[in-house]
Amino acid sequence: MGRAGRATALLVALGAVLAVLGAGPAQAAGYRYWSFWEGSGSGWTYAAQGPSLVRPDDGAVEGFRFSVSEDSQDSAKPRRAPDFAEICADTPAKDGTKRIALVIDPGTASDAPAGETPPAPRTACARVSPDASAAEALAAVAKPLRYSSDAMLCAITGYPASGCGEQVSGDGHGTPAASAPASPAATGSGGSGGGPSAGVLVGVGAVLLLGIAAVVQARRRRG
Repeated sequence: MGRAGRATALLVALGAVLAVLGAGPAQAAGYRYWSFWEGSGSGWTYAAQGPSLVRPDDGAVEGFRFSVSEDSQDSAKPRRAPDFAEICADTPAKDGTKRIALVIDPGTASDAPAGETPPAPRTACARVSPDASAAEALAAVAKPLRYSSDAMLCAITGYPASGCGEQVSGDGHGTPAASAPASPAATGSGGSGGGPSAGVLVGVGAVLLLGIAAVVQARRRRG
């Protein structure tokens, strides 16, 4: 094989490498689960602890959102503002208790398991004992709740009917792919999703340019 032929073969090989590196997954897999949020005047913040460990003060707003997300960085927030005064307007204060406002958002049809339709989002005001947790406040207004064996919240008011934090493929509707770890929100790091680094692509591009230069030089010599 002549010099020009070898250079052409090199270009073909490099083109194939670039195609493989640039392909990457079409969509990253995620997890379908109820995420837990804490409300404030500035909006919603992803809770650092589970609802069974958080013991909110009187006047707090807690949110629950069902969705498919890769990790806590891209998890969908409740679609209603955390407005305690509005949610608990008809629940007067009472000695020896505290009031916790709850926003329960079952998400959209695209997040729903196959064959299920999400109920409408709703709010509730729970009057509970002063030492009650967010999970106890939720249980006071949104039964039946369903938990997994490792205490992960699986269903609120019976939705969804089955499944618990399962991993789903990135096909837009969510096809079950595998069981999720105990804490699906902690499985992702908000990274690039496993694609090639910029350094790798730059290096391959530089080699590709050198190959093009070799072809041009070989053709000039032949001419």
